[in-house]
Parts: sequence; structure tokens; C-alpha cells
Amino acid sequence: QVQLVESGGGLVQPGGSLRLSCAASGFAFSTYVMNWYRQAPGKERELVAVIRASRSTNYVDSVKGRFTISRDNGKSTVYLQMNSLKPEDTAAYYCNTRYRNSEVWGQGTLVTVSS
Repeated sequence: QVQLVESGGGLVQPGGSLRLSCAASGFAFSTYVMNWYRQAPGKERELVAVIRASRSTNYVDSVKGRFTISRDNGKSTVYLQMNSLKPEDTAAYYCNTRYRNSEVWGQGTLVTVSS
């Protein structure tokens, strides 16, 4: 069974850092593109970061220079290191991949940036 399980969310003050993790199982993780999305209250889900099997990456403009996506193929885990967090980063963060023409999502982890 293909499964994605996120962890690492929480409450952090503006300017702080968090590292999100997404543990994958049920597929050949190292060969798949992995994505982090987020959805803020009342807004559409947006793609935040992408990492390919080659380890090339892309980011939405609003997080460039602050967030870093990485992967550990030995642990079948993708990470999102988030630094210099802002209140507008508050959202539910979701791990995602496309497996056999179907989107696979984790349950999400909530990040709240507030003083």
C-alpha cells in the first residue's frame, strides 16, 4: 500500500524554523518526484517545493531562500526545512507524489507561525 506520513508541524514564532518530514512506503521512493504543498485557511492548495529523482529542486517564489527540500532515499523520507518563517506561511502542509497516474497525499501537518 502506497502511503505518505507527514510529521514535524507545530507552533513557531515569526523568524523561527521547523523541519517537516514525510515518510513514504509502498513504492520505489528514490525514483519518484516528491512534492510539498500547503493550504492556508480559505485558500487553494499551492505547490511549495519539488524534488526530483536527480535531486534537482524548484520552489514557489514566496519561499525561495527560506525553505529547502531534500530527500533521504535510504530512509524513504523527504524533508522540508523552513527557516525565517512568516505568519503567511501558516498552513497545513502536505506531502505528495504521483503513483501510477494517481495523486497520493499524506494526512497533512499543521504549521502555525504566530507570536
